[in-house]
Amino acid sequence: MNTIEYVYQCFQTLLTPEKANLFERIAEQRTHYLTVVLEDLFQEHNASAVIRTCECFGIQHLYAIEDKNKYTLQRKVARGAGQWIDLHRFTERGKATIDCINALKLKGYKIVATSPRADAYIPNNLPITDPIALCFGTERLGLSAYLLDNADYHVKIPMYGFTESFNLSVSVALVLQDIKSRLNQSELPWRLTKEEQINLKIEWSKRMLNGGEMLEKQFRKAYFEKEF
Repeated sequence: MNTIEYVYQCFQTLLTPEKANLFERIAEQRTHYLTVVLEDLFQEHNASAVIRTCECFGIQHLYAIEDKNKYTLQRKVARGAGQWIDLHRFTERGKATIDCINALKLKGYKIVATSPRADAYIPNNLPITDPIALCFGTERLGLSAYLLDNADYHVKIPMYGFTESFNLSVSVALVLQDIKSRLNQSELPWRLTKEEQINLKIEWSKRMLNGGEMLEKQFRKAYFEKEF
């Protein structure tokens, strides 16, 4: 038994069996392979709805670009869906978009911009052989010119009515549903490794339990003092 296995085993003694089983089931469906980037959202309800959508689809990492607007969650959502995913914020004015895109490219992501342009892919034919960062802007303005110009791919949602766009959280859900379904049916390594799953379950336990950080330190200390 290694360190993280021991630490999570200790945390499990503090969780109900139902919660431990839930952690197990959900961690198996979590992914780093697919992530979402939100650029300059300014409506709190949109920011909150998107984080719920991402959590429901097993997205573990959400990236918020705050070049002009602060990414603000409704308190109820921050304490609900918000505690189960990792939010990465880029806040330096004039550089937030550049910094976020560069960070994602360094991690091996293909940048996918949502755009109505005629030559854009649709979700069911978008290349998914590399990790994907799906980028969404505001309903009114869309994505910045920099992000559109520096994307590896563009994707659009087919529409058949008079209205020009979906609500933002609906757009996110439609694209995620299609791509996550394709990943589920593929042999691509989109799931977390066993080690990543254990680390994630430790993190969830820390967030849920009072004094979680201190408990982790105690468990790690106990591991190194214990003879196996």
